[in-house]
Amino acid sequence: MKLDKKEILKALESITVAGEGKNMVESGAIANVVVFGDEVVIELVLHVPAMHIRKRAEDDIKKTILEKVFPDAKIKINVKIEAPEKAEIKGKSIPGIKNIIAVASGKGGVGKSTVTANLAVTLTKMGFSVGVLDADIYGPSMPIMFDVESEKPLSVTVDGKSKMKPVESYGVKILSIGFFTSPSQAVVWRGPMASKALNQMIFDADWGELDFMLLDLPPGTGDIHLSIVQALPITGAVVVSTPQAVALADAKKGVSMFMSEAINVPVLGIIENMAYFTPEELPNNKYYIFGKEGAKDLSEDLQVPFLGEVPIVQSIREAGDCGRPAAMQTGSVIETVFEEITRNVVREVIDRNENLPATEAVKITTMAGCAAVKK
Repeated sequence: MKLDKKEILKALESITVAGEGKNMVESGAIANVVVFGDEVVIELVLHVPAMHIRKRAEDDIKKTILEKVFPDAKIKINVKIEAPEKAEIKGKSIPGIKNIIAVASGKGGVGKSTVTANLAVTLTKMGFSVGVLDADIYGPSMPIMFDVESEKPLSVTVDGKSKMKPVESYGVKILSIGFFTSPSQAVVWRGPMASKALNQMIFDADWGELDFMLLDLPPGTGDIHLSIVQALPITGAVVVSTPQAVALADAKKGVSMFMSEAINVPVLGIIENMAYFTPEELPNNKYYIFGKEGAKDLSEDLQVPFLGEVPIVQSIREAGDCGRPAAMQTGSVIETVFEEITRNVVREVIDRNENLPATEAVKITTMAGCAAVKK
């Protein structure tokens, strides 16, 4: 059998490269197809040097040709990596959303979702309009932390289109995959399915006017992170870590991911969670259970801001479990801690956002009670 180039290209239109959104032919990833009888040579151009993305693309091409074109085809794939010297975020803006902050962690279990929830309510108390997108597809936490597990987003019509209306709790607008699955149901999806679900929650939702959208990313570095940063114009990223060495090693990778040429997202800083333990009966004592100032030292090594430290306090866990973020407790130590961290985050947003109008910078600074105004 003689292979047909047009038939091969048509078959390859069914494949997408992770994080790009368009099919291989449309995106230009298939630079050339050369056919010699039952042999085919594919020239593949990728813009992300990640090995797992390259391998998946090669496997998808071979599988598609063998299944849809000719089962005995001899396939050779030549891969060329063309990472731009300075990558630009490809994401399109969402009307009405001024700043998008990704909250990430290299390692799971360091309290990233807890930090996200408390940052959100603190921003709201400062007078900002805030939304949270729970992008942790495989372990959504926001419905529990905001006591809205039983809620479901409503459908509303906006400009003739049907959109999801985020669930609102404590003044924060929230969307999570947890609203669409039962608490006992595991989400067993491959990367493309997870990315599609996230895109729907981002672009098919009526978020309204927001000063800040916080993205609670899954731990690690992978497909979802790549899809998010390519789908949205991220203002900056906040990395959460505990002081222990094993967590810091992964946090370093998280910072490196955002600073890489392929991602190129500003790192607003590092937050150290579970920094120390203070017993209620001994308020002046600090016990550094997981090590002392590890995240602070890491921030100095990586030359990124240190945004603050959150102590181990029982009320944080209790508040999260009962669905009322601890930073809402007026007069508490945690309220003070998160107010300082949130002010630091806002300062970094102002300092790094060169396109922010001066009037908007003054407004944000005033609302947050910051000391410095962007010149």
